[in-house]
Amino acid sequence: MLAGLYVVTLAAAVPRPGGDDRDADWTSARAQRFWGPSRMSAATPPQEGPDADAAGKDAKTDNANNAGNADNTDNADSADNTDNADSADKTGKAGKDSKTEKASKDAPADEDGKEADDPAQRITGSARHFDGIPTVGVLFYVGDDMKNHHCTASVVHSPKGNLLVTAGHCSMGDQAAFVPDYQKGEERQPYGVWAVDRTFTDPRRDDYGDGSDLDFAFATVKSNADGQQIEAVTGANVLTRTPGYDNRVTVIGYPDSDDDPADRAIRCTAMTSRLKDYRQLRMDCDGFYSGTSGSPWLAHFSEKTKTGELIGVLGGLNGGGPDGDDASKVSYSPIDDDEIFKLYDDAVHDRDPDRGSDD
Repeated sequence: MLAGLYVVTLAAAVPRPGGDDRDADWTSARAQRFWGPSRMSAATPPQEGPDADAAGKDAKTDNANNAGNADNTDNADSADNTDNADSADKTGKAGKDSKTEKASKDAPADEDGKEADDPAQRITGSARHFDGIPTVGVLFYVGDDMKNHHCTASVVHSPKGNLLVTAGHCSMGDQAAFVPDYQKGEERQPYGVWAVDRTFTDPRRDDYGDGSDLDFAFATVKSNADGQQIEAVTGANVLTRTPGYDNRVTVIGYPDSDDDPADRAIRCTAMTSRLKDYRQLRMDCDGFYSGTSGSPWLAHFSEKTKTGELIGVLGGLNGGGPDGDDASKVSYSPIDDDEIFKLYDDAVHDRDPDRGSDD
């Protein structure tokens, strides 16, 4: 296990705004065959030798001035925190304008309100490896070099039970597949491989300025060979309005194997605060390498059900964190306000996001 993980990010390409077209021939059965253990292993080559543990920090240092926490968006520019933002709405758990005002079943119950007492949820300031959970996994897709998984995604409750949430700057690419509770080198993944059907991003999203407050995305996945929807197999987290800027969250993600040779899930429990001048959360926790963009920020995470209230995803300004020395220590997330629930509603109803000037 690595003693320290280092923050930060990478996505292979900036996704097209709006709803991406689907491929009728791309099924979960095909995804299972295509992204079998041999291809996954080839896409995540092991690193060996005494320098392996340091690879992540060295890679982060080399790229910090160009990418910060941005998921390898080739032209991502750093931005000054100069825009003003309103404080987070502290009422309700769903977009007021959405038909899905409470975008979920009942929120996962606390375990007698004692999550903070669980040793697994102690605030230590550093992420740690663990075995993962069913609702969180990695996105594989055919890119320019077809190497590695590039982003993290998670299952969020929806009426049909087929919905993922991730960062808006995470490109799904071609022949994209979601692998929940990804386990390196396994002959069969514990919860299967699921074909991504269609993605939904806000057309106003950007890496900086007000557009970075919209750095979230949804994706639908196709049913498996047995006709099951993913939520019936993995369970789901509950999309929840961010109750304010000060929250205790458990953040779970998958660094890419170039930066973290262990190629395992990581988790960190931390307190959040406001990113000045933005409608975004920030947390201080070493450990989120490239590949962790899209990691869910879960409030009231239950160690029993392995689910929680999703109040953010790793992303936002500069792709999810600062440039320079703090890139290994700080991560961002847009808050869950009306805008994410509007996009959720678009995804649930399978329609293109339409954001006119008056919206």
